[in-house]
Amino acid sequence: MTSGAGTSILDRRLVFVTGKGGVGKTSVAAALAHLSASRGRRTLVCEMDAKGSLADAFDASPLEFKPREVEPNLFAMAMNTEDALREYLRLFVRVPFLGKIGPLARTFDFVADAAPGVKEILTIGKFCWEAKERNYDLIVVDAEATGHIVAQIGAPLVIRDLVQVGLVRDQTDWMLEVLHDPAVTGVAVVTTPEEMPVTETLGLLDRLVDETGVEATTLVANRVLPALFDRNQAELVDRLGEAEPLLVEAAGKNVRAVLEAAHITEARRRIGGAHLARLREHSDLPMLMVPELFTRATGRRVVSLVAEALAEELD
Repeated sequence: MTSGAGTSILDRRLVFVTGKGGVGKTSVAAALAHLSASRGRRTLVCEMDAKGSLADAFDASPLEFKPREVEPNLFAMAMNTEDALREYLRLFVRVPFLGKIGPLARTFDFVADAAPGVKEILTIGKFCWEAKERNYDLIVVDAEATGHIVAQIGAPLVIRDLVQVGLVRDQTDWMLEVLHDPAVTGVAVVTTPEEMPVTETLGLLDRLVDETGVEATTLVANRVLPALFDRNQAELVDRLGEAEPLLVEAAGKNVRAVLEAAHITEARRRIGGAHLARLREHSDLPMLMVPELFTRATGRRVVSLVAEALAEELD
């Protein structure tokens, strides 16, 4: 289950975590950030969609644009376009602002709606700036899902092609230097051993580097069922039906439910394994395995368990 080549993911300064909706990318992003911070690295983790899932992962109150320390060495924030615009104007246009910038933000929204990529470049620029200034050892972004991540991190490339001179062009240049350096920036793609998540992952891998210049770094297979039986035992499981009358006679009729559960679990594990094999055939990226947790726990407990699984894969 170990993938030693995945050790480099925590050595980068900027990591985007993406995946099909529902595969657990927020839990994985939180766990990577938790693992990095627990190893003494000053770490920032950011939620892009402001759904509050990242705050829930740390059992924390709602996050804001200003990073807040949620555990030692670990700071968390939620992206907000208006605050990102305010920070951009303060840092690069040298315009100090007090209070809200509502009218300007509304004008910005109008412009951004007419020019795709403008909003994205503000948010991506925020992370590139933090990485460039080395304000954190690692920045983990709980990024958009696979269907939108290309537009998100490809925005600087799109804007640079549209704008040939001036301040914006200059800034896309240094953003791209950060994004296109595989030693600095990477993308972790989370999937589950199921058909659609694996298919979306394959589609993203085909497009990502060509359309954004940013390389995928690591695959994370989440909720992988553990092997309950070795090869010989699995062959016996396949033939347990032949012995069902004897087993019922010896252990009672409830043994049928146990046999059915064993068959279903083994079948799901084999089907999931086939989907992950399809992914391995397509990509030589390291694949980190996170097992099915079989727990009803939420929040920090889940983050801690996922981080433990990732640590075993990375060490």
